[in-house]
Amino acid sequence: MHKKEMYEIYERLGISRAALDIGFDAENALVDRFREIDETAEYNQAKILRAMQKNRVNAACFAATTGYGYNDMGREILEKVYADCFGSEAALVRPQITCGTHALAIALSANLLPGDELLCPAGGPYDTLEEVIGIRPSPCSLKEYGVRYRQVELKEDGTFDLDAIRSAINEKTKMVEIQRSKGYKTRPSFSVSQIGDLISFIRSIKPDIICMVDNCYGEFTEITEPTQVGADMAVGSLIKNPGGGLAPCGGYICGTKECVDRCAYRLSAPGLGQEVGANLGILTSLYQGLFISPQVVAGALKGAVFAAHIYEKLGFRTVPSSAEKRHDIIQAVELGSPEAMKAFCLGIQSAAPVDSYAAPEPWAMPGYDSEVIMAAGTFIQGSSIELSADGPMREPYAVYFQGGLTWHSAKTGILMSVQKLADAGIVKL
Repeated sequence: MHKKEMYEIYERLGISRAALDIGFDAENALVDRFREIDETAEYNQAKILRAMQKNRVNAACFAATTGYGYNDMGREILEKVYADCFGSEAALVRPQITCGTHALAIALSANLLPGDELLCPAGGPYDTLEEVIGIRPSPCSLKEYGVRYRQVELKEDGTFDLDAIRSAINEKTKMVEIQRSKGYKTRPSFSVSQIGDLISFIRSIKPDIICMVDNCYGEFTEITEPTQVGADMAVGSLIKNPGGGLAPCGGYICGTKECVDRCAYRLSAPGLGQEVGANLGILTSLYQGLFISPQVVAGALKGAVFAAHIYEKLGFRTVPSSAEKRHDIIQAVELGSPEAMKAFCLGIQSAAPVDSYAAPEPWAMPGYDSEVIMAAGTFIQGSSIELSADGPMREPYAVYFQGGLTWHSAKTGILMSVQKLADAGIVKL
């Protein structure tokens, strides 16, 4: 196709030739990076295919169940597929898990008892866990049930403070919670290898400690998962990476049989565990979403690298940089002002297939301690594997971009964000 036609279609979307030329230059510069991402996707695609073949996925797996959901073969096989993909003993994969925070809350509350201590060795947890833990007071928090909490800050360079972690672990420390992704911080995200090294270090101090990883946004960005390097649990949401944009809801917990069994009892009831929970006819979407997720994640990763490359050229700090290896799909861009955050998010919203006419505004979102602006014109509400961007309205005014069901959707979103910053007079093209 000639550039003339490409210019014309993008101009109809509201993206100027100057912005599109920036995109063309970025793509040419990122050919090798994109090839590496595709290789990872190919490996993970083969891994998921093998897990589905091994567990004999068949048409009967897609049948709907209602009520108690007893004898749900499709649900049971899906959990075996997840366990194989994550290299774990067991898995809990359920539409009844409402979000990533819910999955994390289940994993924490199921495996911590009154008098136990939870340690976060990588600084504070993601904002929505603060009320789960009781850092910010909330009814039914772990703190209310007598679970104590400590955290160890990262070093200035974003690495683990091993001496401080050693000092923090004591006879009451039952579990460590490691957040793989940066969350609303501008620290590096952690690789599976780094997480494995940390777990080995912690186990050298206290061998029986439970190691849980908040795996949100990291699934299938590498060829291994935290449960393959010693994590007792890896926890996440199906409306992020592993749902492939098709899962309409749900969450997963992969890990040791003992930990997963306890999580199942906490999700349903003691004595019931994994035996109950109707699928209500959505298993096809869960299976198919998992199957295509490596390609969807690859597109999101390309979008993240693309965003970093362009915004670095425009003079903004990005975390990670365009040259760094990726361990999750999130791209942080420090924009420096509320106005720039609003313009960026307006661009992402304007490039969405749903609600493209809406203008994002900051609001007091439940679970956060400051106003948050969110752009997400998604088919599934809150699905951050789809094209989305968000961030708290506080210094350093960083926006967190992620997703895009296809690479070209992610590309369009970034180009539109650049266009909106230019329209607002914040950058020059």
